[in-house]
Amino acid sequence: MAMNCIKSLRNLPVTGGLGSSRTFAAGAKAKKGKGGAAADAPKQSTLSKEVKSTTVVGANILKDGTDPKILPDSEYPDWLWHLLDKKPALSELRRKNIETLPYEDLKRFVKLDNRARIKENNTTRAKN
Repeated sequence: MAMNCIKSLRNLPVTGGLGSSRTFAAGAKAKKGKGGAAADAPKQSTLSKEVKSTTVVGANILKDGTDPKILPDSEYPDWLWHLLDKKPALSELRRKNIETLPYEDLKRFVKLDNRARIKENNTTRAKN
């Protein structure tokens, strides 16, 4: 019964009421000018090298605030320096003994192994 209602709604003519047509705003026109290569060149920074080396330029999120100063390495937490360390891949974790893995590596192994198993199940179901 619901299908009959939908089919009947499709056959209704659309008059100039609420949803007659959709228009888009005019797009920005391409600028034409001489020296196209010069316009594409990177612009020189107006900040001095001293300011760049002592502050984090562009990290300010407050309207009236200033950019934060760069602190010495001892002022930052230890975990910050390990964020970019390479983590072992699933194949490398499979070669190791699971009982001797540290907790973080074991947690990563379980996550990657589950992800690989899900992908494998999805591909076998897609083939059928």
